[in-house]
Amino acid sequence: MKIFHGTENANILRPTVLTLGVFDGLHLGHQKIMQTVADRAKAVNAISTAITFDPHPRAVLHPESAPPLLQTLDQRLANFEVLGIEQAIVMKFDREFASNPAEDFLRNIIHDRLHAKEVYLGKGFAFGRDRDGNIDLLRKMSAELGFAADEVDEVRLRGSRISSSKIRGLLAEGKVNLARRMLGRPYGVEGVIIRGNRRGHTIGFPTANLKPHNRVVPKFGVYATATLVDGIWRRSITNIGVRPTFENDAEPSIETYLFDFNGDLYGDVLRVRFLHRIRDERKFNGIDELKAQIERDSRHALNYFKTQGVRNMLEIL
Repeated sequence: MKIFHGTENANILRPTVLTLGVFDGLHLGHQKIMQTVADRAKAVNAISTAITFDPHPRAVLHPESAPPLLQTLDQRLANFEVLGIEQAIVMKFDREFASNPAEDFLRNIIHDRLHAKEVYLGKGFAFGRDRDGNIDLLRKMSAELGFAADEVDEVRLRGSRISSSKIRGLLAEGKVNLARRMLGRPYGVEGVIIRGNRRGHTIGFPTANLKPHNRVVPKFGVYATATLVDGIWRRSITNIGVRPTFENDAEPSIETYLFDFNGDLYGDVLRVRFLHRIRDERKFNGIDELKAQIERDSRHALNYFKTQGVRNMLEIL
């Protein structure tokens, strides 16, 4: 996939079929949009294109209410490619960009620069000054400029609309199973493994301490997880919290124990996906009680990994 920062750098050799939006998390609703764009681009011999914005528009216009993002920009772009997008254009979002009328963006960028044949928006998405760039304006101007335009129906789960904000709420409650169903994959974080206090080594459960790149992490607690090491998804168990049995750290940590693994991971970048919540984090009366609980947690996780559906999921993650 080709990535361009700004449309002025894009080398447009063929017309495009495109969509635009933030697409934080690339949940099932976003995936439906991407699939529509990819399929239609093949049908009309065009380049499937996704325009996304960085930073999040609300972080610029209303920073006090800006949401923490489910994905980094690099993660978002990598997922575009997995979903069949051939070209991604990252638009720098600032107040100057936000002041541009939607009509100018459609005429100068979508039509003149990107030669759009077809444009698809997610339901309710709007862009441009005062959010005037909605589906009604898009359809009106598409008739004038000669491209097709449509809105992709939203995806619902249990009768409820799937959204990035809803997924953030589920993760804050520790409901990683339901978040997985909305995302179409387990929620994951990635980050660099840093040196901790090595207390896990002393009780027989050496952990990798992850400094996450992602801002959103699930609720404090213990989870059965899958961790990507050397291209293989390995069974693991992960604690998120402040280690109240010891020093009750002010800074939360993410500590992952990998089953059947003895390698040195310091300095590596790991991806950890949260599959199943085991319990809340809590304070224990000393190391022996903590070690006994970790052993119970490990048995719980290993039993979870034995189920056929989970084994299959680990193979395709």
